[in-house]
Amino acid sequence: MTVHPTRAVNTGVAKAAGLAEAREGAGADAGATASTCATAADFGYRRHPDQDAATPRRKPVVVVGAGPVGLALAIDLALQQVPVVLLNDDGRLSVGSRALCFAKRTLDIFDRLGCGEPIVAQGVSWHVGRVFFRDEQVYQFDLLPEAGHRRPAFINLSQHDLEAHLVARAAQLPMLDLRWHHAVVGLTQGEGGENGHPGSPATLTVRTPEGEYVLEADHVIACDGSRSTLRRLLGLDTQGRRFKDRFLIADVRMRAPFPAERWFWFDPPFHPGQSVLLHRQPEGVWRIDFQLGWDADPEQEKRPENILPRVQALMAQASRAAGGDGAIPEMELVWASVYTFACLRMERFRHGRVIFAGDAAHGVSPFGARGANSGIQDAENLAWKLAWVVQGHAGEALLDTYAREREVAADDNIRHSTRSTDFITPKSAVSRLFRTAVLDLAKQHEFARKLVNSGRLSLPTTLTGSSLSTPDGDAFEGALALGAPMVDAPVASLAEVFEPSDGAGHNPDAVARAAASVSARASVGASADVGAGTWLLSHLRTGRFSVLLFLDAVPGAGPDEALPGAIGLHVHHRHLLDSIRLAFEGLPAPTILFITRTPPAMTLPGAIAGADDFAVRMLYDVEGLVHSRCDARPGTVLMLRPDQHLCARWRHLRPVEIRSAVLRATGALHAVAQPAPHSDQEPVCH
Repeated sequence: MTVHPTRAVNTGVAKAAGLAEAREGAGADAGATASTCATAADFGYRRHPDQDAATPRRKPVVVVGAGPVGLALAIDLALQQVPVVLLNDDGRLSVGSRALCFAKRTLDIFDRLGCGEPIVAQGVSWHVGRVFFRDEQVYQFDLLPEAGHRRPAFINLSQHDLEAHLVARAAQLPMLDLRWHHAVVGLTQGEGGENGHPGSPATLTVRTPEGEYVLEADHVIACDGSRSTLRRLLGLDTQGRRFKDRFLIADVRMRAPFPAERWFWFDPPFHPGQSVLLHRQPEGVWRIDFQLGWDADPEQEKRPENILPRVQALMAQASRAAGGDGAIPEMELVWASVYTFACLRMERFRHGRVIFAGDAAHGVSPFGARGANSGIQDAENLAWKLAWVVQGHAGEALLDTYAREREVAADDNIRHSTRSTDFITPKSAVSRLFRTAVLDLAKQHEFARKLVNSGRLSLPTTLTGSSLSTPDGDAFEGALALGAPMVDAPVASLAEVFEPSDGAGHNPDAVARAAASVSARASVGASADVGAGTWLLSHLRTGRFSVLLFLDAVPGAGPDEALPGAIGLHVHHRHLLDSIRLAFEGLPAPTILFITRTPPAMTLPGAIAGADDFAVRMLYDVEGLVHSRCDARPGTVLMLRPDQHLCARWRHLRPVEIRSAVLRATGALHAVAQPAPHSDQEPVCH
């Protein structure tokens, strides 16, 4: 058994990201000692021409903080052709595992940003969790029991490695100017413009190893973490609840023959009276969270001679739980830290030209993997709105909807996180008695398992009541709620289905091949390399709205009755396209997807020729999952925002309705409705 307080940098990712040679002693995590801190890779400082400008350079967007949220936001803006400056106060990636579990929705976002595949390939995919009480398993759960998803329920990947992938992606984008060792030390708010005038910008004082310089910005996005410098410079604060408890994180490398699952113990014999969480990471590293109690001495608990005996006892118990003989593997300590936590947020996320996102705006306990996942969703919500404002497609009021929607999401996450923490760390005899009774009952009774709370695992917030959504005028059922993000599903392009074969252009063999191919790929597993073209979300363009039109036959109709005749089909499609074109007049053209469950016996691509700048695609719903999840019928139309949230839907589209929905979704209609917390579907509680 050895103590090896280093963390290896993934060399392939590091090279792609442009990492300088790793150096020792680059600095420690806030809760870690030098002896338990990983080696940090350093990005060198480079002088920028802006530092030599006679007058401050004005930028449309400056993002402060190159953590996961700041990087994701900057990448998203650059992909939408918005010039963005990203400032970071040092040249290091995060140390240790920190944020570890990244949810399916976050992986969908990374796919859209162009870096999902390498992230998933390096991460450890999982969907099964087990809950233990003392020395026996209470039950297990499956977070993704159905097929037909490109990505897994979760992957485990250290924040350090995630950031390396994001930095590598950022380096590929010419619109993104990433500056290491450029620390913001001063901030002055500007005034908004009126009557078409741009107004005065925000002013940032930036400190570098060679001195200070000044930047001006129309929009400043604070992604600089829980100890946000920008929040302090504006005299702002967070409010909420701080918990009196301490937890030890230990990253330990060892050859442990356990599956890639989430294991959580309440009151285990190897750590009585406390709780323990075990996760597998890549490269043979395991993340272990030990509850310590408020009276624990952080400095003593971080010492390797105190950590390793706990890990040994855990491994013996875990080995027996996995059917082994309790053997303890050789291990080395990679990194450790002691943390406390709080559930809190800023009162408002937008303050004039400065907008807050991620941990700078809100914080939660680590149980449920809600911190980084909600921060990435902040970035996605903000990116398209900011791009549309900067490019003149929408007014400043659209940015206020970011604040309202993500404040609601923060409240949702804080509520679930607080409940999880109260169950995991009971502070009274009565609450502890309740927890014990629930865990005992959960061994045999399904109802009690719903009360067990080892962390309600992250799900995206449904934006119920958002002012950008058009209320339903028709009845819809199914899993997809208004305001929810679109769920991926396997599809095939009808360009493959309509290969030349007979007079109608319909090739039955091609249909069968497409169905078999996508079905096989979906069944391999969500983390398989299946190719982007076989999944619905890969057809949605960054920064654009999407309109999905379902053109299926009435059940029982023969193949020649699937749709109207060729002439009628042509006229019907042209009418729909004309209505959508008019609705988006003066705005970026949306993606239009015609989706069918029964491939019609005619050449559809010819029927929709002449769509101009609109991206029009014909998709075959191979497994019928798009239809079932959306409760789609013939004539159903869905409209998705650029962040893929459902904002309007109809059973049959009328031109005036889609124009009104577009105006509403872009903030041009000043609706009075405010978003309410998503409470009609509780996230899975484990």
